[in-house]
Amino acid sequence: YTRQGHSPIHYIAAPLQSHSSPNPFTTEPFARLPVIMAKRIMRYITPLLAWLGVLSFCSCSRQPLATVAAVDLERYAGKWHEIASFPLRAQQGCRCTTAEYTPKPAGYVEVFNRCLKGDQVSSIKGKAFPDSGSNNSKLKVQFFWPLRGKYWIIELADDYSYAAVGHPNRKYLWILSRNASLPDNQLQPLLQRLAQKGFDTAQLQYTSHEGC
Repeated sequence: YTRQGHSPIHYIAAPLQSHSSPNPFTTEPFARLPVIMAKRIMRYITPLLAWLGVLSFCSCSRQPLATVAAVDLERYAGKWHEIASFPLRAQQGCRCTTAEYTPKPAGYVEVFNRCLKGDQVSSIKGKAFPDSGSNNSKLKVQFFWPLRGKYWIIELADDYSYAAVGHPNRKYLWILSRNASLPDNQLQPLLQRLAQKGFDTAQLQYTSHEGC
């Protein structure tokens, strides 16, 4: 089809060459069209592939959080002093922080958390429920029904003199001790092990136990 006074619209199709030619589209502009389209596609695909690669690396580089093999809840019972923890809004201004655990015949553990804010006592009671099959190393703590938070015991001294409790997302961490302080020769190796588990120990805030 042609308009009067105009030449045929020659760029609709490139002339076909003989069947012996290895490339039937050697005439401009179709000869370059696949190359141009490929470059444009790769311009958008390449950053996407790189981003997906980063996500894949991030998801695979962090190992699942390991807990201790087993916990004797009768030995774990009693009072623990908080040595350090990741900051929490509920604990702002707290000092002399303690947690007391009491196993109950019904199969849960009563939790009693206490601290001093100024001269005022701040406390809360809750329940901890062991996860089935975890040998009591994984519990879910409930302070307000029906919400339950993961309480994983990831470090525990053989004599139950200190412990570390964390969350599998690595955003929560507590270091506990039977005494109000933890000797440096125990604390520093513990911090190294926690860092190896993927916790940013630089975020820890150390709890004051002066004047308790």
